[in-house]
Amino acid sequence: MAVNYLKVAQASDLQNRDRFLYRALEILPAILSLGTLLVLIIFSYLKPVWVAYFIIIFDVYWLLLVFFLSLHLIAAYRELKKNIRINWRERCQSLPGWQDIIHLVILPVYNENNEIIETCLNSIINDQYPLDKFIVVLTAEARAGQKQTERCEKIAEQYQTKFGRFLFTVHPDGITGELKGKGANQSWAARLAKAEIIDKENLDYDKIIISVFDIDTVVFSGYFYRLTHAFLTVPNPQRASYQPIPMYHNNLWEAPFFASLSATSNTFWQMMQQIRQEKLATYSSHSMTWKALVDIGFWSTNMVSEDSRIFWHCYCHYNGNYRVEPLYFPVSMDICMDKSNWQTIINLYKQQRRWGWGVENIPYLVFNVIKKWKEMPKKNAFGRIFVQFYGFHSWATNALIIAVIGWLPLIIGGPKFNATVLSGNLPFITRVLITLAMFGLVLSAIISTLLLPKRPSKYGFGKIIQTIIQWIFLPVIIIVFGSIPALESQTRLALGGKWRLGFWVTPKQR
Repeated sequence: MAVNYLKVAQASDLQNRDRFLYRALEILPAILSLGTLLVLIIFSYLKPVWVAYFIIIFDVYWLLLVFFLSLHLIAAYRELKKNIRINWRERCQSLPGWQDIIHLVILPVYNENNEIIETCLNSIINDQYPLDKFIVVLTAEARAGQKQTERCEKIAEQYQTKFGRFLFTVHPDGITGELKGKGANQSWAARLAKAEIIDKENLDYDKIIISVFDIDTVVFSGYFYRLTHAFLTVPNPQRASYQPIPMYHNNLWEAPFFASLSATSNTFWQMMQQIRQEKLATYSSHSMTWKALVDIGFWSTNMVSEDSRIFWHCYCHYNGNYRVEPLYFPVSMDICMDKSNWQTIINLYKQQRRWGWGVENIPYLVFNVIKKWKEMPKKNAFGRIFVQFYGFHSWATNALIIAVIGWLPLIIGGPKFNATVLSGNLPFITRVLITLAMFGLVLSAIISTLLLPKRPSKYGFGKIIQTIIQWIFLPVIIIVFGSIPALESQTRLALGGKWRLGFWVTPKQR
């Protein structure tokens, strides 16, 4: 039987040489990240002078990177604010054919409560886009239990007349070959929508845009007009996904500072990625064309990072002729939060580890580029591969190099190194460079304040001060909830087998 390489989730799905190659690619990210850290630790003892010079060069690089990314953050912020002010309804309705566009919205549910589900549905209604142009699919998980299914059924009854078409479905548990996760649920829902509505009504595939939202997603007013406008105005719209900016505002005022800071940092990273379109991949809640989704055979049902894998699947399927169009328009989501701070810490770490599991896309991308070598645009493919390796390697190592390894030559370099002029100057140089890099923290604090949602009356002005001061903890946050979970994910991918991560659903609390 011929293997569909674009549906491969891990090395064990393959045989012989293909399996060996894919397995080697799964191990490679961990070798690079852990190898970098290990070499620097060893050389801090054996060749502390070499490491000291490397640290100085690295700190200079980090300083330049901070200024470079700060420019992108400012540019993205300006684009975001500009797009929020635009009347996308008027712009969209001035385009011919806009009223022919149908929006299919899939909302996977696990164990979320009524408030979260209804807030998401109400935000779509309040968007003011014509409701008769929506196909909304609420898809629950059978494994969540009968009570959850019944609660979702009642919600479906309340909302089924509010949209042009509404479908409620329950994804069965235990389907052979499926990983328990969101990808399998939304793929089930999309196939059902195709059979029950789209094909039955003979709807035009070319005029359907599908949005897959995490159930805590709240769309800002005008989102679907902005999405429709982008689809009708960008070149080759069928070869693109459409990415909003995730802003974690739903429970921002209630969430602990460390969870809020981690979420806001993620927002800023996504904002900067929108400026660098060549580096952009789909993330969390996003939209794409129905035709592209059908062409690739829907989402893979046997892997974790389905929100980014769908982009790489399309990229390889269309031989590199696929991209993400940045919308510079926000959607709001929940910050990871639980009933206690300690449980929130645990959940936040697990969430970040799951996001770090996106490293599984590196072996997938490299393997399929090799398999489609003749069809792939070489420069573009190499660029994409480099960005992925660089991104996950930086995620896992940069903060640790700056905060920990940078001081090792002084600690384990020995008396001979400590007697040198370089040893005396290294702490001073490092402090100066890191202090200059604090510009990025100040900028982040300013922009995060400008983006704050309206403060609830029960919170005083001191709450705003707290959201500014919390940025001084960023260096710790990016290690505890950045580098460490990223390293763990890469290590688990390298070990394989029982160490592989399954899909973990982030608990939602408001």
